[in-house]
Amino acid sequence: MAELLKGLEVTKAMKEEMSVEVEKLNSMGITPTLGIIRVGTRPDDLSYEKGAIKRCESVGVKVKVFELAEDISQAELENKIKEINNDKLINGILLFRPLPDHLNEERVKFLVSPEKDIDCMNPINIAKVFAGDESGFAPCTPEAVIEILDHYNIPIQGKNVVIIGRSMIVGKPLSMLLLKRNATVTICHTKTKNITDITKNAEILIVAAGKAKLVTKDYISPGAVVIDVGINVDENGNLCGDVDFSSAEEVAGKITPVPGGVGTVTTSVLVKHIIKAAKLNNLL
Repeated sequence: MAELLKGLEVTKAMKEEMSVEVEKLNSMGITPTLGIIRVGTRPDDLSYEKGAIKRCESVGVKVKVFELAEDISQAELENKIKEINNDKLINGILLFRPLPDHLNEERVKFLVSPEKDIDCMNPINIAKVFAGDESGFAPCTPEAVIEILDHYNIPIQGKNVVIIGRSMIVGKPLSMLLLKRNATVTICHTKTKNITDITKNAEILIVAAGKAKLVTKDYISPGAVVIDVGINVDENGNLCGDVDFSSAEEVAGKITPVPGGVGTVTTSVLVKHIIKAAKLNNLL
């Protein structure tokens, strides 16, 4: 039976470190502050917002929520982003996406200041991830995967890592973070032929395919580390990952659960980025 890589243990350790960082900043008169920009009242946005506020406040990070009307114009939204960019008391900006259909997200993502872009929306930060430049912000979910591997002392250097999924949100940036740590990385996707032949060579298998219970034990080599990034709802209305957990745990050496795995750590990475942004904004 596989060892569970629980996200809660990782977030506890991160919380202790972040609380110390915030205290140091407070002693210099700096209060790390997140600005959340939410257009409308989508239930999933409100749920994430609630969790983010709770996680921020638990380590002393302040949150300001800018709730905008669902029918806001493009010009009004852009002006609000510029205003928050220029607010020296706000260190990090989180804009909930997707935006309503009448708004142009492509234009907006270039407006969020790279120094405050804690969820890697601005292409400048994406470019920094691909260049191995740590002065920017990687997307929170890929970084959460790295945090889990590091917390459980799972070596990355020299390991054969296979990622299923090539999105710009997870697969591609995660491959860059792993390459920077000297892993040998293979990316698989929907057009990959004989995919199980590839995944069975993985010492670390990371699944971000967006398809519920896609990966069974047939994909996994005995003893491999399996990181499940997926969040889906199964036929019974329960949360599940992209990995068929009951099948995979029979052969995996270590595995993340869903819920309670990568998603749990993602919000903590967001908070970590706000603290980093506060240091950058204050030239520390």
